[in-house]
Amino acid sequence: MLYETSYDTGLKPFSPDLKRGKWEKPTDYLFACFGLALKLDIFVASYWFFFDMGIFAMMPYLVYMVIYLVPIMVIHSFMGQFSSSGFISAFRLSPFFKGMGYVSVFLTIAMLVYYSIFAAVPLLFMINSFRPTLPWSCEGLKSWYNESAGKTTICNVTISEDFMSMSDNDTEFRRLLVHLPSVLYFQYHFETVEEDNFPDLSQEYELSWRFVGLFILVWAMVAFIFYKFSETAKFGKFLRYMVIVTLILLLLCFGRFLFLPGALLGLKNFMKPNLEEMLMGVSSTFIMVLHAFGAGWGSVIALSSFNEFKTDIMAYSWIISFGQIFIFIMFGMVSFMLDHYFNAYIEGSFDTQVLSHWVLFLSGATALSSLGWPNLWTFIYYTMLLMAALIVITTQIFTVLQSLFDEFEILRVRKQEVTFGLIGGIAVCSLFFCTNHGIIFFSALSLDVIFSHSLLHLLLLLVVLWIYGRERFQRDIEFMLGQPFASWKVFILRFIAPIILIICLLIGIFVCVMEHSYSSEIVLVMSIILVVIPILAIPGYGIYFLYLSTGTFWERFKRTCRPTDWYPVEMEHRQKYEESLNNSDMTQQLTIVPN
Repeated sequence: MLYETSYDTGLKPFSPDLKRGKWEKPTDYLFACFGLALKLDIFVASYWFFFDMGIFAMMPYLVYMVIYLVPIMVIHSFMGQFSSSGFISAFRLSPFFKGMGYVSVFLTIAMLVYYSIFAAVPLLFMINSFRPTLPWSCEGLKSWYNESAGKTTICNVTISEDFMSMSDNDTEFRRLLVHLPSVLYFQYHFETVEEDNFPDLSQEYELSWRFVGLFILVWAMVAFIFYKFSETAKFGKFLRYMVIVTLILLLLCFGRFLFLPGALLGLKNFMKPNLEEMLMGVSSTFIMVLHAFGAGWGSVIALSSFNEFKTDIMAYSWIISFGQIFIFIMFGMVSFMLDHYFNAYIEGSFDTQVLSHWVLFLSGATALSSLGWPNLWTFIYYTMLLMAALIVITTQIFTVLQSLFDEFEILRVRKQEVTFGLIGGIAVCSLFFCTNHGIIFFSALSLDVIFSHSLLHLLLLLVVLWIYGRERFQRDIEFMLGQPFASWKVFILRFIAPIILIICLLIGIFVCVMEHSYSSEIVLVMSIILVVIPILAIPGYGIYFLYLSTGTFWERFKRTCRPTDWYPVEMEHRQKYEESLNNSDMTQQLTIVPN
């Protein structure tokens, strides 16, 4: 036997979960990965990146696809599909680096803690869409907002002058800020939130009980989904229909938004070539690429572990990449149309600005209130956003749970307790984001992805293509798929992709430091606990594994880096794999010419 087993190291051998199940249909893997692109917090404007780019600004995405997105996705899929394990146990490939799997667990939880915001906001607008008069319509605004004493809105720009002063040397400019009723309605639930000013860190914490109720409702829905669809086949079927319905509703809303004033102009500008946007896309689309692997980085590894052993992950990786960019483009076009709809209110005015914050989630409700059948379209649009959020949340929880069950045999007999315990724990932690500080500063956690994912991708390339080895990787993937992994892809991954990832890692460190310097202290503490400390667990786990081994330091290190129990789980494929290794070893010995 040419691979090392746990018996050789004196440790407990890996015990595969034979009841973990498979996807009902091979395409369920595709839909699950499409769902990763529905993580829409990247469309919420941050201080450093903007995503209202035209279609030509997406061109760098295509370059990233060839350089490293598709090849790295193949590596992720290979690790999961070959080992039939989640993102912890898959590092049997090189046990010294198994800490990367535990980091993925914490990164996923870091996202889940705040992401319920993106389910609660659509739920807020959905519930209130049943009112005869929408509260964020110009007519409904009068019932709860005192316009004569408040801010200028698009409903009446003559009641007050809400100017923002800007000075440039000796010249002072004044700009009229026009507020949107739907954004004001969101703020109405937080008395201390001021959308036109930089968030005040000195403000006391204010808990919105309305949002507490919405968060509880969101997590109750998540718990119900896992109660009904906990089995792999059922969950895959659930994701398949959820993603299909979400995309159908997105296309339906896109078609309806075409009739908004200024929407066609926005669509035209979206399609218009622009060199400045293309340059901006070099950095911005890279963040979209990072999201292709899920919030916790290891999502694709876990999802691919439910594939059949011979699934063509090479073709699927290309399909997934093009499917995800289609989703980004569709939401980008919707965002463009909404922006130009609001700009139509101030056309020709250079001293007026419409404050269209969170265009897809908050500002969109104002545009919907101007349509015919506004209640119906509001419900349809925000149902689509709610479904997108639930897809992301449930997929990430599913990958974490299965990875824990694969690694810890003792948890398999308590799956229900572990599942609802995890959901309940995340739900309690998420209540911080029902406060005025949490609802504003969550973006600091979302931008940590730039740093963490770049670092983990670099380590993955080191583990698979240098420590495990290029030849062994190509041998294994050829055995699994019956087709080779092109050498030019390996060359790019070994020598070109790391350069890009190092640059992005440095940018990520800068962005994270700057973002957290303007953020809440509690969010900073969360980031340290859920991102920084877990990353330190990578060398920490490696040192612990060295301690369990025997021999000199160098012998221990080489042993802990070698693959352990690395073989297909299914007995038929395992036997063929062992035969393949034996034949390969015999061929190698016969080709050795004695001196």
